[in-house]
This record gives sequence, structure tokens and C-alpha cells, in this order.
Amino acid sequence: MWVQLRCGLEPRTLAALAVVLVGAAVFATAHFWSARPASVRAPEQVVEAAEARVTGPEAANGLLPGPPAEPGPSAGSSAMAVSGGRIVVDVSGKVRRPGIQHLPAGARVADALRAAGGVREGTDVTGLNRARILTDGEQVVVGLPVAQAVAGSSPAGGGGGSGAGQGGPAVPVSLTTATAEQLETLPGVGPVLAQHIIDYRAEHGGYRSVDELREVDGIGDRRFADLRPLVRP
Repeated sequence: MWVQLRCGLEPRTLAALAVVLVGAAVFATAHFWSARPASVRAPEQVVEAAEARVTGPEAANGLLPGPPAEPGPSAGSSAMAVSGGRIVVDVSGKVRRPGIQHLPAGARVADALRAAGGVREGTDVTGLNRARILTDGEQVVVGLPVAQAVAGSSPAGGGGGSGAGQGGPAVPVSLTTATAEQLETLPGVGPVLAQHIIDYRAEHGGYRSVDELREVDGIGDRRFADLRPLVRP
């Protein structure tokens, strides 16, 4: 009545205005209610994918939170598995069980001696590098005298010279295990060249083939041809 008297509105106009105001209030209330923040749950497949990612290799490396991964094989064991993991060496001389020995890749001379039952009592192993890493197919000779293992000995009463004087040793010299004195028994090899052969061996971890002798400083084609039948890796 106050609005009607104040504004001079007809009852029908006043009713229409009231309807408009009520509709506006209802619309505003509905709009405010629909715009309120609400929590939304991610789809199941997204949650499963996230869990799989968190518990994967990233969690093991500490990049993402998650339970610790199962310990796997190390890089060294993987490399060993790729390369076959085993080598075969021939252990001869003064050991308790000479013969072929199957050892893990990366084994050392000391491991080969243990596999052969150990060195016999009283054997001199001063010139044997027991810390050297073995290569597949090589031979480890233990405790044989230089004259027997390298140069050979002359027949008794023959009056001949040493094996080196007869054109080379009777037994091929191992480029991987021979000492400087043993290398000097080879024809044309003096102290300097013997040291070059040993230096190359130390730098490359041994000789895997006789052909590597070509790469030693001071050995040309002619000298290599003379030495090839007298040496082995």
C-alpha cells in the first residue's frame, strides 16, 4: 500500500513488479549456488595410471614419492651377462690341479691359482703377477725355470748354445706374462724393445692377439715376421 500510494501504481502494475523482483531473486540465488567451489574426483583410470607412474623406476631413483623398488642387478653384472660372463684359461706348471679352468670374466691370476688347487709348496712365484686380470684363452705357467719355460735347454753334451742363440725359444713366449729377461731371449729383442712390449701390455691390459705386436714401437713388418712363430698372446 505504501508503494502504491507513494508511486501511484496500479495494483496490476505493482503485482507484475513483485513477480519480476521475486524472479530476479530466484535467478541470483540459483546462479550463486551453481558457481560455488566443489571437489571433483578423478576418473578411475587416471588414478591407476598415476599410481603406476609413482611406483615405477622414477620412485626407485627418488624422483617421485612411492615405495622403494626391488633391488635389481647392478650395471657390472649386466655387462658380464652380455659378454658371456665366463672365460677359459689353462693353468700349468707347479700347481696341485693343472689343467683347464673356467672362471668368471674379470678374474685375476690369483683366482686361477686357487681354482687349480693352489701353488705347490716351495714354488717361487716372484715373477708372477697374481693381480693381473686374465683374458679368455690364455695360459698361466707357474714355477717353471726360465730355461724350461721360455728358451729351452740344450741337449746334454751337445755343446750348443742357448735357445735364443739357436734362433729363438723352444716354447713360445707369452706376451702377456713374460718378464723383460724372457722377452730378451727372442731374436732381435733387446732391453729397450722388451720394455716397449711390456709398456704396451700395461697400457692395454695384455695381448689378446699376436697381431697386436705390430703396434709396439720398434717392431716393423720384418721383425714381426721373425717373432710371430716364437710368441703367443
